[in-house]
Amino acid sequence: QLVESGGGLTQAGDSLTLSCVASGGIFSVHAMAWFRSYSGQERDFVAAISYNGENTPYADSVKGRFTISRDNAKNVVYLQMNNLKPVDTAVYYCAAGRLTAVFPTTYMSWGQGTQVTVSS
Repeated sequence: QLVESGGGLTQAGDSLTLSCVASGGIFSVHAMAWFRSYSGQERDFVAAISYNGENTPYADSVKGRFTISRDNAKNVVYLQMNNLKPVDTAVYYCAAGRLTAVFPTTYMSWGQGTQVTVSS
């Protein structure tokens, strides 16, 4: 089970940190990822992190602004979002899978999502 938190309403240029707590599985052996969805459409890749934290691919749209990290001792993955823009407004989903990949079909477990709204 994955549970996201940390979303909310903020202004352009601000920062937010999303958290995703995992339970019911072996967190440390899974790749984790963040995806986002605009108005219920398909989920777009944001960032991923390998089980050991060594591989962290990012979507071009968030490179240099977002940072993904994980704490395997706490079973938590984070998404630090800096310099937020209105186009970052979306529902953000946490996902767990066996591969560090950009395709949502690669991941077998998903959270319920947390809304991030960035006003201009």
